[in-house]
Amino acid sequence: MSKILVIDDERAIRNTLKEVLEYEKHEVDLAEDGPKGLEMFSANSYDIVLCDIKMAKMDGIEVLCKISETSSDTPVVMISGHGNIDTAVEAIKKGAYDFLEKPLDLNRLLITIRNAIDKSTLITQTQVLKNKVSKMYEIVGESEAIEQVKKMIDKVAPTEARVLITGANGTGKELVAHQIHEKSTRAKGPFVEVNCAAIPSELIESELFGHEKGSFTSAIKQRIGKFEQANGGTLFLDEIGDMSLSAQAKVLRALQENKITRVGSDKDIHVNVRVITATNKNIKKEIENNGFREDLYHRLSVILIHVPSLNEREDDIPILAEYFNTLICNEYGMSKKIIKKDAIIELQKIQWTGNIREFRNVLERMIILCPNEITGNDVLAYALPVSGTNN
Repeated sequence: MSKILVIDDERAIRNTLKEVLEYEKHEVDLAEDGPKGLEMFSANSYDIVLCDIKMAKMDGIEVLCKISETSSDTPVVMISGHGNIDTAVEAIKKGAYDFLEKPLDLNRLLITIRNAIDKSTLITQTQVLKNKVSKMYEIVGESEAIEQVKKMIDKVAPTEARVLITGANGTGKELVAHQIHEKSTRAKGPFVEVNCAAIPSELIESELFGHEKGSFTSAIKQRIGKFEQANGGTLFLDEIGDMSLSAQAKVLRALQENKITRVGSDKDIHVNVRVITATNKNIKKEIENNGFREDLYHRLSVILIHVPSLNEREDDIPILAEYFNTLICNEYGMSKKIIKKDAIIELQKIQWTGNIREFRNVLERMIILCPNEITGNDVLAYALPVSGTNN
């Protein structure tokens, strides 16, 4: 059942719509003019609004604009007895979901309402999923080192500057990349991730730039590369230090000219992509050893963000332990474990060579194997044989 607001200055139409829609199991509120409709809309939550265009106190288009300002996701269907193409086009341009003429075709009205509600439901579900994804990429911690990273993200994200993220494996470089994208003007665009270390050097160019059918033996059909997939959004090149020199040359051209060429083609394709890169290598040493192009490095490193290791932010370990305790227990559908103070002390003594990734694995292991409480002895039993030795 959906909640619908009907705004119309003709009582007969209001009552007819109420009768028909309530018969279809919808909940219906009525407003006799624009100001009253806006008052009810601001005081209640509606799945859809039906609004007449020609009304005495306030024009329906004005009502539509005010609703769109406060709740752009609520579908508004405009109704008019003086409809023409110009009026319909204006209504749609102003954000109306649809335009219906009087006398109303009730079958079309019901179909329009059903489709509008389906769209509204889809928008809500999408937002829930986005919130879940954003939660997955949350940067957890309050130490001075991680706060500096957060401040840098806030400064850099709204710009179009390219960012090179450095740090050891498992520190969360991909979280920084996601946060930059989510806080940028490209947040509604795609976020495309490529792990350069996981792709063989002979395939990296096809992966990034795509290929034409028949361009090489296994190219049985055309393929769209990651640069094209990320058009209008962000391309995250993880482990950029492992990219082959030939691919580096093509990436440099893409950054300089904002265009790419698929493997096996001579046609230029313009792309609008913000490139964020990450590496666990010392790129300056790679340059000295002729393993990385210096001109590409300068293109990629407009902004440098270094992600500290977990050992550099041990003050965050209590917060991280609580965060992963909640997250993992929710994933397994079990009650949260109590992490004792002596367990935290032991966790802070460990040299976390695998950083956050290793820390999460250790927490998960103890949550699965320990009873209701996790103690210092549990850390000694389950963490140290895998993680390393005490300080």
